[in-house]
Amino acid sequence: MGGDLASSLISSSEEESLLEQEFPELSLGLPPVLGDDGLSANMENSGENGVVFGEFDDVGRRISSTSLDFKADQRRRRSVYRDVLNSYDESWPRDLISENLYEAKSEILSYIPGAWIEKVGGMKLSDYDVPNTTSLLLIGPKGSGKSSLVNKISRVFEDDQFASDRAQVSYNSSVGDGTYFLQEYMIPRGSTSFCLFDTRCLSDDSSKNMEMLKHWMTKGVRHGELVVRDSDSSTLKTRMMCKARQSGYYSSEIRMVNFVIFVVNGLSVLKSLDSDDEAEKNYTQLIATTFNCPFLSFKDDKPVIVVTHGDLLSIPERARVRVHLGELLGIPPTTQIFDIPENRDLTTKLVIVDMLRYSLEHADRNLPGKKWFLGKVCTVYLRACLFMLIILGIAIMTAHIRGTDTHHAQMRRASPAHHANAHHGPPPLQAQTHRSPLAQQAQTHRSPPPQQAQTHCAPPPQQAKKRRTPPPSTTMDWHAIRHLWLGSEYD
Repeated sequence: MGGDLASSLISSSEEESLLEQEFPELSLGLPPVLGDDGLSANMENSGENGVVFGEFDDVGRRISSTSLDFKADQRRRRSVYRDVLNSYDESWPRDLISENLYEAKSEILSYIPGAWIEKVGGMKLSDYDVPNTTSLLLIGPKGSGKSSLVNKISRVFEDDQFASDRAQVSYNSSVGDGTYFLQEYMIPRGSTSFCLFDTRCLSDDSSKNMEMLKHWMTKGVRHGELVVRDSDSSTLKTRMMCKARQSGYYSSEIRMVNFVIFVVNGLSVLKSLDSDDEAEKNYTQLIATTFNCPFLSFKDDKPVIVVTHGDLLSIPERARVRVHLGELLGIPPTTQIFDIPENRDLTTKLVIVDMLRYSLEHADRNLPGKKWFLGKVCTVYLRACLFMLIILGIAIMTAHIRGTDTHHAQMRRASPAHHANAHHGPPPLQAQTHRSPLAQQAQTHRSPPPQQAQTHCAPPPQQAKKRRTPPPSTTMDWHAIRHLWLGSEYD
């Protein structure tokens, strides 16, 4: 029933009969061709037109390619249908089924969030944002059996066949209110490893469903939260608000959804296949539209499908429902679609455990990375840029320091000449150029002879070598020497 058990519940003759009923075009040993109605039709000998099956005339060449594609598709469907039929075998020894169930339950009971994380891409367990509790969200149309599935799952792990149901089940979905408050159920009771969230049924309006699912998948879910739609009548809203006030409690902890379990009614799916009623046909359209909602998928992993009410159908009908859902939704019917009827046998329990194992494994596989880890790539890039900026800054500072030292050295070399020109007044040539004849005569009478001036001012050559010449005085009495350029009459 969606598990790993092989089967031979149906004999070979019965299996061939069922296959012929589901795929009549393959009942004969002749390859099918397409007729006018788009379905396969067997070509027979015709004396009128001379077309014999197997001869490659013009008609045969035109239809050969399409016929081969159709034949290959039908053979594939027949093979899948046979595999699904074989999954309903209960002829395995009871002890073997019980042993497999015990081992599978032990793995689920020992599960902790993040236990089945695949260490790929260089990531470790510490790099993931592992929740304290893995949350599995149950969604589905009205009357699909979400609450009943919660009770069945809880009963499997509590080993108490007489325990009361944890989730409220509507006996008549057309009369009961159903589930309007988000309900959290720890599995098993009292554990914190993983939980199931029972939700309100899907609406007939796909846009309302998309809005509701987007809120749950992006904002999270909270136990006890009332789910109200804009399309709800005022009477329903008033009744629900009254119930919300009576309860007076909802959890303050918001849990992010880690995986989705899509629950559908197998009987309703079968009706949509065989009925001409548009209302019944819309059931599978609602399933397909909701299933393809991008918010329900985790990367490439799509939700798991659980088919309920299989106890009201025959085994061929249950197999037909799973094959149709697989083709409709694009998922393998043998490994991702689980048939869980209202039975309490060991095989059904094993299917329940297999479904939970599949859900928890894919929940761990798609856990988000921590924010600091997601920024590692950017951090490495920023570090490289920062390092380059530091190197560039050091180079600029070094060049600036070297330029400053060079400039200071040039200033030090030029400072003696600068001070000499600054304190000795105008150059001699310039002073002589503007000097009057009287000033030149005064200079002749008053200035000492050149030899005497040299004798008194210049130190001996040996003495100049022994001691350093003191720097020139920084003060100058311009009033005492003003006659040099003003003349003797101003003396």
